[in-house]
Amino acid sequence: MPRVKRGIVRRAHRKKLAKLTKGYFLNKSKLYRFMAEAADRAGRFSYRDRRRRKRDFRRLWITRISAGARAHELTYSQFIFGLKKLGVALDRKMLAEMAARDATGFSELAGKVKTALAAG
Repeated sequence: MPRVKRGIVRRAHRKKLAKLTKGYFLNKSKLYRFMAEAADRAGRFSYRDRRRRKRDFRRLWITRISAGARAHELTYSQFIFGLKKLGVALDRKMLAEMAARDATGFSELAGKVKTALAAG
């Protein structure tokens, strides 16, 4: 069996890992085994958190909409139900932006929702 020398491939792999872990603390950016562990761990966190981010933003939007609705004496569920009844097709991201930055527009929307709920 011929002898295998891995000089170029090994160096390339280590350089790639070193680039990934640049700036990490102590051995995690210096020694191969620790670089590999740190890069693997960071990759797992980033994979998980790319999915988590979607949940977190939806929770934030709902909280902001709820706060805006409560300022107009409505609960979040009543507000969303009223919007569906009116046929308003704004998503939660836009509603949260309105609640946080456009108070007059949100109050008009809340007023319309209140009248729609009162009408039955």
